Amino acid sequence: MGSTSARPDYHHGDLRATLVLTALEMLESGETFSLRAVARRAGVSTAAPYRHFPDREALESALAVHGLRELLNDLAGGTQPPVSATEVGELAVGYVHFALRRPALFRLMFGQPCDDSNDERVRAAGALHDYLQSVMAAVFPQSDPVALATAGWSLAHGLAFLHLDGKLHATDQAEIDVRVRSTFDAILPPTTDPDSRTS
Repeated sequence: MGSTSARPDYHHGDLRATLVLTALEMLESGETFSLRAVARRAGVSTAAPYRHFPDREALESALAVHGLRELLNDLAGGTQPPVSATEVGELAVGYVHFALRRPALFRLMFGQPCDDSNDERVRAAGALHDYLQSVMAAVFPQSDPVALATAGWSLAHGLAFLHLDGKLHATDQAEIDVRVRSTFDAILPPTTDPDSRTS
């Protein structure tokens, strides 16, 4: 099914993206994938993926980068940045939504160490933290934005995995959203009315 579209993509320099999206499809459908299996699904030779990925771990790292960028786009794309603690809580709701909507990808994104051996993955994770830090600096100007961004990310991430792993009930989305919002309300510092702040 994908072979007729994948081969022209290769000649246009899009083989890497095709392989990543093919692997993502296999991952999210619960299929075990290897470079050879992804190549077959994409309709290219089994040797072709090795031009871009030396091994499966490298392909998984590319999937993690794809997921981190998608998550950041979900949180920050197309909307005004948060200006209140309530809106920061909504970012956390969006974070948990992503995890529950894309569980296999989410687990892969955070299932391996992120170190200097993979600059692209480090940058993708760093961009997410930088966005959260900029939000915290704007909403809570009297607090340490680095520490608060780390705390907020940790809390949202922990809530995501508690729901994914069944430690918190995850059957009703509205109930999950209320739980995430109330948890953030309980720990975020007080803010001033955003209309009263000057830029």
